[in-house]
This record gives sequence, C-alpha cells and structure tokens, in this order.
Amino acid sequence: MSGAPASGPQTPLVLVVMGVSGSGKTTVGRRLAERLGYAFCEGDDLHPPANVEKMRNGHPLTDADRWPWLAQVAERIDAWRAAGQGGVVACSALKRAYRAVIIGDRSGVRLVYLKGDDPLIRQRMKERRGHFMPVGLLTSQFADLEPPGPGERPITVGIEASPDDTVSEIIRQLAVGA
Repeated sequence: MSGAPASGPQTPLVLVVMGVSGSGKTTVGRRLAERLGYAFCEGDDLHPPANVEKMRNGHPLTDADRWPWLAQVAERIDAWRAAGQGGVVACSALKRAYRAVIIGDRSGVRLVYLKGDDPLIRQRMKERRGHFMPVGLLTSQFADLEPPGPGERPITVGIEASPDDTVSEIIRQLAVGA
C-alpha cells in the first residue's frame, strides 16, 4: 500500500514513531499509517522473546539486549524502502545510537517524537491493559531517553491532545516539510 492522500507526503516515507513506553507510539502509529495508507509495524513485536520476558519481569534492557532488536527494525525499514512502500514503525528509539542504526543516513525515513512528561505517561501506563511493560520501568526509559536534536530533523509532537489530533498534527508537519 504505497502512496498517500493529498493531505500527506507526496512520496512514500518510512516514519519511525518514537518515545518512552506509554507515550502512544502504537496508537498514534497505527492511526498515522491508516491515514497515510502505509503499512504499520509494532516494533515491540520484533523483540526476541527473552527481551519481552526480561521487561515483563521488571528488568530494563541493556544495549546488548537491544542491538539484535534494532537490527530487526532496520531490516523492516529497508524492506519497505526497497519495495517503494510507505511504512510506520512504532519503536522507542530512546538513544541517538539506536536511531543511527534504524534511521542513519537512509533517505525517506523520518523521525516522529511523541513527547510527554512523566506524570501523564505514568497515568496512561497504569490505565492500559495487556502490555508487558510495567510502570516501574518508566523511570529507566526516561533515564535512557536522549530527545532528538535538530540534526535529526524530528517531527516533535506533544501527547496531551487526542491520538487523532496528534496524527493530524504529524501529517500537517509532514505536509509543510517540517
């Protein structure tokens, strides 16, 4: 499903929707992909089972745990690009080094940063059901977070609005070339 409606980007992109756990990456990412007519990938689905079990048990991942997972995310992005297909991947991508692996110098790949504060995200995490990431790991997520800098050309959107309004703002920024 490549291509996009006139209100979105004119050529297929791959968008990496990043942020700490509970920031809305999956919800916003799915809706964004749907609005743009792009494929969607939940980056958490690419984690090896050992990583999921580690997080489920309240243990933060190490960089060594993350490298194979990030390689899987990068492979998905490369497959979409090779096919000329637009895609949206939800991926925490907390550190610049992680983003260098999954975005690097790939043309046509943009970073979308869902920015929110600890109290709002903590409350959202307490209300969600069926996710392996416990609220107790949020502190480690914020500790690891390196917000994207201007050189990464991120689209930064606050998460205070509804998911649909957040998606509309992302599409607006894409359309104006932010």
